[in-house]
Amino acid sequence: MHRRLHGRAALFDVDPAGLAPRLVGLRPHQHRSHPFEHPGEPPFVVLTGARGLGKSAVLTELRDAYQGHTPVALIDCAEEQFAGPPEGRPAESWSPVAQALLVIAEQLAEPVTGAGRITFPRLMSGLVAVAAGGWGDADSERIRREVERILLLNESGSWISGFAGRWAGRVAAKVVAAATGTGPLVSGAIEATLESVAEGFTSRRHQKASVWYRTYPNAGGHAQRGLILLSGHFRAGGTSREHAERYLVRALLADLTEAYAGVLPRMRRLGRPLVLIDNTQSAPGPGFVDAVLRDRAEGVADQVAFIAARRGEGREELPGAIRRELPEVARRGDWTPDAAPSSRALLVALPALSPDDTLHIVGAVCGDTPVPPQLPHATHRLTAGNPLGIALLAESAAQNLPGSASLGELLTAGVRPGEDEPAVPAYQALLDRLVPAEHLDELTVLAAAHDHDSACALARALLPDTFGPADVRALQTRLAEEGLPTVPGRFVGDPFVRTLLLLRLHLLDADHAFWRTAHETLIAHYPDPGHARFRLHHELALGVTEPAVAHLRDTFPTLDTRTWLRTLRFVASAPYFHAHDAEGRDFTGHGDRRAAVALGRTDAGHRVPDDVDAVLHLRIRRLLQAVWQLTDPLVLPDPTVCQRLRFELEQLSNLRPAGNALLWRASRDWPAAALAGHPLGDPADPGDPDDTDDGPDDRSGEA
Repeated sequence: MHRRLHGRAALFDVDPAGLAPRLVGLRPHQHRSHPFEHPGEPPFVVLTGARGLGKSAVLTELRDAYQGHTPVALIDCAEEQFAGPPEGRPAESWSPVAQALLVIAEQLAEPVTGAGRITFPRLMSGLVAVAAGGWGDADSERIRREVERILLLNESGSWISGFAGRWAGRVAAKVVAAATGTGPLVSGAIEATLESVAEGFTSRRHQKASVWYRTYPNAGGHAQRGLILLSGHFRAGGTSREHAERYLVRALLADLTEAYAGVLPRMRRLGRPLVLIDNTQSAPGPGFVDAVLRDRAEGVADQVAFIAARRGEGREELPGAIRRELPEVARRGDWTPDAAPSSRALLVALPALSPDDTLHIVGAVCGDTPVPPQLPHATHRLTAGNPLGIALLAESAAQNLPGSASLGELLTAGVRPGEDEPAVPAYQALLDRLVPAEHLDELTVLAAAHDHDSACALARALLPDTFGPADVRALQTRLAEEGLPTVPGRFVGDPFVRTLLLLRLHLLDADHAFWRTAHETLIAHYPDPGHARFRLHHELALGVTEPAVAHLRDTFPTLDTRTWLRTLRFVASAPYFHAHDAEGRDFTGHGDRRAAVALGRTDAGHRVPDDVDAVLHLRIRRLLQAVWQLTDPLVLPDPTVCQRLRFELEQLSNLRPAGNALLWRASRDWPAAALAGHPLGDPADPGDPDDTDDGPDDRSGEA
């Protein structure tokens, strides 16, 4: 596998071959053939997942691995060139799909090892007909520019470049002469254009391409009429345009099929052409993918290897697609389509990176910079293996160590994307790429919420009046569509994204007024004793610890042990982005007092309430602070605090015979998990062979 990517060997491996060489029929970075896994029809592979999982990086690496060895094209549907027509071109003669076909064909036309340029006479003719529909009131120079770019798709050698330019001028002159001055382009203009095409390209292959349009519906065996109908359907918009676009996609694939149809060995190309499409959830992605899948389902064969990427899972758009995790396709795709067009797609979910991958990335980026030994594990815990998060935190460490020692400091420190670019806070650089930019402000506020109702309470307190309950639901739906997990008790289910959003909320203003208002709003939202864990969680986020200590102390003898441990874990998952003073209030200084409390250094100065067990009270206080710090995703785990956590849980197990096994197991599991950079999970009950760790993790709202 290429050195720039980690955890993606299932795609790029050579021996045994990964998914890409089995589909393309070539080894990456080599002009050496490999047997096709699906010689009759390859699956349309779609890489799925949330932002930051490296889908774009995979497509870029695939392009680099095969460029120059087989025809390759890469487009990003999120680019500005697909958002709308260029200046001066009317919308009725332009679409994202047509633009994508032009850009893809331009890249596929480039010569490769052992073979010259591919020409696209069918696609060229269709694109000229579509463009001609917008030339009614165009100036001759604009027509010439549009025609010349399309004609270059038929360039088979450098000599034709000048010819295409000269001939484009002739076409433009004929079109302008045939068109009316102010009205729409009449059919005569299209006829003049197509006559010029026929005059300019007279080879057998180009004539063959012209004949191809005779089969267009209702063309009556006349290619020129077929192209005129195509242009009219395109201008009509709606389903008529979709019909025309599907024929344009078919024209591209027909031209590619003919380029690979040589009989003589010297005319044969190795492998398959490779088309890579990023962000297919955006136009032109859905229309392009649908056109390919529908044709394949109807028996219109092609031999193009398509590998696309999209946010989310794509269940609604591709309901019949086979779904696999990346490791499942490492050696065999195990794909068999049925009659449904969407079954021609193979959805492959990209997994998060492993702790070992994180270790290697941090080491490679930081180089000779001394790195705290627990930083890679803590980075993996914070990011949950998100490749973008790992890479950017590693870059922040390389640029800011040893001055910034904690993950929180690395996130707030400036990171320079390039040598000549200004530094931006790392957390902001991450949010710019991990959440929808148009909803960043709303998500920053709602990240503190647990469900729809609490999100609405926050919206009423901190967002404009125009953002109501319907907008809250729409935003929840958007997050699910983007592939972010749905977690009970969290409005934003992804813990890494949620941490970044809460950090931004805390830093919105110098005195943390937004931060306090958000948590005070949620404290007031949960007055019911049955929701005490939520209220205590937000009080702890403001540095108010006494209610949480009192609740955990008073419920320890009576509450089910597993429920009590979950409550402790959830309450202690409160965010901590700031220093607190001796009374627990946030202030502008630095320092983390949690370790001092957890280690008992403040016991002597702490006033224990009257009429309570002082030993139990102090033990619960120390335990809460220990779990709060050790579950903090922005703090490197402290081995001394881990030891204290183990001791406190051991002592509590002696006080609760009925829950002894669970408390004792937690005293072993939780410190080990914290040191390894893992979440604190439910401890297994050694006395119950059927007990499994199926409870929510420490970021869940369930207690």
